[in-house]
Amino acid sequence: MEVILDFEKPIVELENRIAEAKRLAEQTGLDISESIGALEARLAQLRREVYQNLTPWQRVQLARHPARPYSLDYIHAICEDFIELHGDRTGGDDKAIVGGVGRIGNQGVIIIGQQKGRDTKTRQLRNFGMPNPEGYRKARRLMKLAEKVGKPVITFIDTPGAHPGMHAEEFGQAEAIARNLYEMAQLRVPILVFIIGEGASGGALGIGVGDKVYMLENSWYSVISPESCASILWRSWEYKEKAAEALHLSAQDNLKLGTIDEIIPEPLGGAHKNPTEVFRRVREKILADLPPLLALSPEELVARRLEKYSRMGSWKEEEKKV
Repeated sequence: MEVILDFEKPIVELENRIAEAKRLAEQTGLDISESIGALEARLAQLRREVYQNLTPWQRVQLARHPARPYSLDYIHAICEDFIELHGDRTGGDDKAIVGGVGRIGNQGVIIIGQQKGRDTKTRQLRNFGMPNPEGYRKARRLMKLAEKVGKPVITFIDTPGAHPGMHAEEFGQAEAIARNLYEMAQLRVPILVFIIGEGASGGALGIGVGDKVYMLENSWYSVISPESCASILWRSWEYKEKAAEALHLSAQDNLKLGTIDEIIPEPLGGAHKNPTEVFRRVREKILADLPPLLALSPEELVARRLEKYSRMGSWKEEEKKV
């Protein structure tokens, strides 16, 4: 069943009118091509008006669209000879994080992503894309493997946050994420990070430190989700739209803040409207941006990465007025 978001309803209604007019013309033989053409022109204009002026909350809704491509969709579309590797060699194999070895063009890579499910069974299997400590430790194991064999790391972020359950806390969720931040900051191979859907809090940061960080146009990236922010500040999810605005979570906001390096445009209506085109853009970005990073020495790579993150969150203290 197709999911139609609230702000898309005027578009769908006009699409239905056009489809009905075409059926009428076919059944009756009437020439109403001029009327249909006018409706189609209006539809094209309406689509541009709606999708080019989305609010932050509407972008959050698109980022969560159930038809949106997930990490494994990207991996299988852009990566040849992908072999998935399992387990953290400590406690288990978290299905919310997938990863393995593969090849993009002529370049061997280690590729890691956060994976959601498409139906009730797979959503439970993938824990709704919320990794446990085992997942972050699996990711770290793969990153250290990349360093050992001298291959770049590609990560795909799409999570509503790290799993907040008792199991996660008992098995060291905070330590697992913090250790990943520490290791990724010093990893001696290039890291490219793509935020393809939701990028919430430490759950995203656990595989989100990179030499280049990209956001898809309708993804979001923030310290907290709009609903959780609203429940803390206003004690109600009803203020989620206001929270989304205040969090500056859109790709455009993050680019202005300097927390990402580049925005990857999506087809009009979102990545799910034309996944093949989105896969092509991501693949081309990887093939274009990896060679300059691979040309750097490990020492230069780490120094540049540390300097990049040191610039974030800068502030200025004003002189106190007497």
